[in-house]
Amino acid sequence: MSEPERCAKIPERTIAAPQSISAEARAALSRLVDESGQPLNARHEMPSPDDFAGWMAMKAAAEAHYAEAVKGLAGNLHSALETVAVEQATIHIATPQAPIDESAAVIDLHGGALVVGGGEACRVGARRAADLHGVRCYGVDYRMPPEHPYPAALDDCMASYRFVLDRHASERVVICGRSAGGNLAAAMLLRAKDEGLPMPAGLVLLSPEVDLTEAGDSFQTNQMVDLVLPRPLMSNNLLYAGGANLADPYLSPLFGDLRGFPPAFLQTGTRDLFLSNTVRMHRALHKAGVATELHVFEAMPHGGFMGGTPEDQELEAEIRRFVRARWG
Repeated sequence: MSEPERCAKIPERTIAAPQSISAEARAALSRLVDESGQPLNARHEMPSPDDFAGWMAMKAAAEAHYAEAVKGLAGNLHSALETVAVEQATIHIATPQAPIDESAAVIDLHGGALVVGGGEACRVGARRAADLHGVRCYGVDYRMPPEHPYPAALDDCMASYRFVLDRHASERVVICGRSAGGNLAAAMLLRAKDEGLPMPAGLVLLSPEVDLTEAGDSFQTNQMVDLVLPRPLMSNNLLYAGGANLADPYLSPLFGDLRGFPPAFLQTGTRDLFLSNTVRMHRALHKAGVATELHVFEAMPHGGFMGGTPEDQELEAEIRRFVRARWG
């Protein structure tokens, strides 16, 4: 008979922002907690997967918050924007004022816990990516639950990928996905392989949500330490899956056959709830023979410090370097 498994019990403690990060990053972390030290983002619980009205109310509030948050960014952007419908997908095409390469393109898949982040936030994200990389960016405003559960978002990503491949050679395309967008970026390449479509030149996964079963260690160790994403997202995952198996590779691409994937860039932070997702994906890609970079930033929560900190600027520079290297 095997011995009972013993678990670590951690005493309650206060975790200060470390001196090893910039003053700007420490200030950003400070703004994410209330006077009692509780994460501001932990105040509201997600609705249960079957609470349609609750999800719709949450989405409306979140989208309004996103739109307000990105309003200030839009004034600093220079790329032009056109929106097109492809099958049931909505694609925001951002074109820089002076593209450095008309043949190259970025496909941008937004984050938002598989439920929010479309609309104005997606449009601004596409324009930011076009300005950052100096090429045309296709921001996919994919459909989301509760109205449109899996596989609607993945179907939209596939429609968008085929649309881009009609306009750009695959070796001139890089796919970028943040958080939930990282899930869809990797799942899209698994499905593209299955459908016989060519792989792109590169893949950028920023704190990707690649395991919807949430089996990784950091879902415990970084819970309430990640001030941006303090709690797991199982309710979101079940809502998104719509009854499908969370371990299916199209839902949790970490478990898929990653052989043949293009060179990849992965980013996370030591306080990121999705730290385990990212490091496990890095190991899986490495075992599959894929050239992969892993960038882990000190004390960074999910999605970065989001305040124009030196760390955020360093990350953007690393992404730009990787993407431009993929175009040669």
